[in-house]
Amino acid sequence: MPIETDDLFEDDMAGCVPVADAATGEVRLLSERCSTCIFRPGNPFRSTMPARIREMIADAVADEGHVTCHATLPGSAPAGVEPAICRGFADTYGDRSLALRFGDALGLVREIPPPS
Repeated sequence: MPIETDDLFEDDMAGCVPVADAATGEVRLLSERCSTCIFRPGNPFRSTMPARIREMIADAVADEGHVTCHATLPGSAPAGVEPAICRGFADTYGDRSLALRFGDALGLVREIPPPS
C-alpha cells in the first residue's frame, strides 16, 4: 500500500529510512531527479505545500542530513527499490550533507536510477 503524502509530513519517522547499504556502507543517491522531484520547476507540491518543503529542506540542512527521495520510500517505491538521497537535494545542498560528504571522501556514493 503506498504511503499517503499527508502521512509522510505528519510522521517524521517516515523520512528516517536508511540510505546506506548496511553491508557495504555505500550511500545510495539518485543518478538524476525523479519525474516528480520537489526540486523540479513546476512540481505541484512547490505551489501547494511550499512551507512544508522549505521546512523539510531547512531541517535537513541544519542537521547536516539529507532528503530521501519520496519515490524511494518504503510503501511508495516499486518492489526492489531501496531508499536513496534525492538528487535535487544533492545537487543543491549536497555539500551540507554529512552522508554525502563522507560517502564522497570514502568513495562510497553509489548512484542509482530513479524508480520508473
